[in-house]
Amino acid sequence: MMRELVYYVAVALDGFIAGPQGEYDGFLMEGDHMEAINRRYAATIPTDFAASLGLAQDTSMFDTVLMGWNTYAIGGRPSPYRHLRQIVFSRTHTAVGENLEVIADDPVSVVRRLKQQEGSAIWLCGGGALAATLADEIDRLVLKRQPVLFGSGIPLFGDRPYQPQRFDLIETTSYESGVVFSEFARPST
Repeated sequence: MMRELVYYVAVALDGFIAGPQGEYDGFLMEGDHMEAINRRYAATIPTDFAASLGLAQDTSMFDTVLMGWNTYAIGGRPSPYRHLRQIVFSRTHTAVGENLEVIADDPVSVVRRLKQQEGSAIWLCGGGALAATLADEIDRLVLKRQPVLFGSGIPLFGDRPYQPQRFDLIETTSYESGVVFSEFARPST
């Protein structure tokens, strides 16, 4: 069975994954939705932060994370998800860190190679431009819709041409915090 590419990301009601300068402080970091993140998506929490919370992380859900340079740089740490294989796409920047690769390769080719390898799912962390480039390769979307409007910022799928693609709803869970987790899968052909 081929590995899946999963775009798991927080998104404002108006479709932005971050503010104009990469801000994400408008997203709710407290509330009953956090237990679900900590339990089911522990691998998506930065390694040091998970350790400070006493959360065990494994690679059964994700063993690889993909990021564009801006998403990586906002984290401010040389290896934010060192419990995973981290691949950062950049044609102009470099960085060194544990389990970190900064590459200038075509993201679509990289994802197609990764999908052929053994392992768990591949987590597309962001950003919007990388998601737009990889839209045809995304197998699942897990959106943490936040009850907030940003007004402007980085769109969920960057700047991509009009090209409707259907995804099937798998599950939706609403929390008292107002956060709604929705999981979608690309229809099988």
